[in-house]
Amino acid sequence: MLSGAAIMDGSLFVVSANVKTPQAQDREHMLAAQMIGLRNMIVVQNKIDVVDRARAKTNYDEIREFSKGTVAEHSPVIPVSAQHKLNMDVLIWAIQQKIPTPKRDQSVDSRMSVLRSFDVNRPGTEVEELVGGVVGGSIVQGVFKKGDEIEIRPGIKTESSGKVVYESLIARVGGLQAGDGDVKQATPGGLVAVGTDLDPSVTKSDGLVGNVVGRTGTLPATLEKVSLDVDLFEKAVGTEQLVTVQKIRSNEPLVLNAGTAVTSGMVLSAREDIADVSLKKPICAEVGSKVALSRRIGESWRLIGFGTIR
Repeated sequence: MLSGAAIMDGSLFVVSANVKTPQAQDREHMLAAQMIGLRNMIVVQNKIDVVDRARAKTNYDEIREFSKGTVAEHSPVIPVSAQHKLNMDVLIWAIQQKIPTPKRDQSVDSRMSVLRSFDVNRPGTEVEELVGGVVGGSIVQGVFKKGDEIEIRPGIKTESSGKVVYESLIARVGGLQAGDGDVKQATPGGLVAVGTDLDPSVTKSDGLVGNVVGRTGTLPATLEKVSLDVDLFEKAVGTEQLVTVQKIRSNEPLVLNAGTAVTSGMVLSAREDIADVSLKKPICAEVGSKVALSRRIGESWRLIGFGTIR
């Protein structure tokens, strides 16, 4: 959820009219939306076909109470029945009105967050007919064109002098697919598949998920350690019982989400609202970008706040 939301310009926050709002997952998703700066939101009150009028109104009031003080406080609440396609026209109208297409500066360095990577060759394909690996995701900024030389960071894990390191990849854009067909260039908005001349064994089975793509020489550094300005929530989210979030401690393990990358880390030092974290798997991220922080609570990792890379 965090990886997907990190590349969105707007969202539909879907709740069920036949259960009480908020559920634990509702709280988690709302806080995540606030954390990553997702401001354009429409609340979709689904399943109104399985409740009576009184319950639908009670649930509407629950939604309004829950959304107070959040990014959804002034968002429209659209009652729908997805099963029966009721109010779909109203929902589409609300999307058009409330989630505007952002203006894009195409002159900035191109960036794409990798959500998927795969091998499109079928088993048994002859060697001369093999095509390179494909990376898919959303372009965050800039423009990608057929023929561009691109860099992918952090890249792939290798060993050097007995030490595990990550080596960035250089590739050529062989083709671009957006929507239902091939395009000569791709810009932010929607998902895009980038065909490359990479060995498909590198991209198969989502092997490059979490990487960042850009023109060669323009990407930020690969970080094995991060220093974070930490902003913790009052309560951990995703738990049935609201657990108070304690300050981050030295030698504490954490899980970090940075863009579409997920990695674990160990806190080297924690002081006031700053934490230095050593990462098990490095990330490629800009200074000033936000990182979600999760702590192990019970049997699961739960979102406790976020950090801003210093």
